[in-house]
Amino acid sequence: MSRWLSSLRNVRTIWILRKMKTKATFKVFHIPRPVRTDCPSHVPHLGQRAAWGHLHYFTKETALASLRDTGYEIVDCVFTKSAIELPNRNWKETLLKWPRRLLYFVHKDIAARVLGGFSLLVLTR
Repeated sequence: MSRWLSSLRNVRTIWILRKMKTKATFKVFHIPRPVRTDCPSHVPHLGQRAAWGHLHYFTKETALASLRDTGYEIVDCVFTKSAIELPNRNWKETLLKWPRRLLYFVHKDIAARVLGGFSLLVLTR
């Protein structure tokens, strides 16, 4: 049943992306907090889903592929640094703030993939 629901959500996402394509030449997508991919068990908890309302969880690669697959040209993309720049919400975020900052300085993609806490901002045509 959950696999069927997941497929239904994917079809809906693709449908929405295709409908939006005709609305403007350029579009900006803010894809919240891509999941960490180093740890399969790091799927956001239901509490986070209830608080933020996210139905889909993307990595940078799957987010960009979804946009390309629906006909968008990726003009630019950048990670937003909410985990580094915004006030911490709990002790875990406080603990990860400096490792995230250091790794982000060294390699942005690895920081987002390994430590999470970054959103993806994408400009498309």
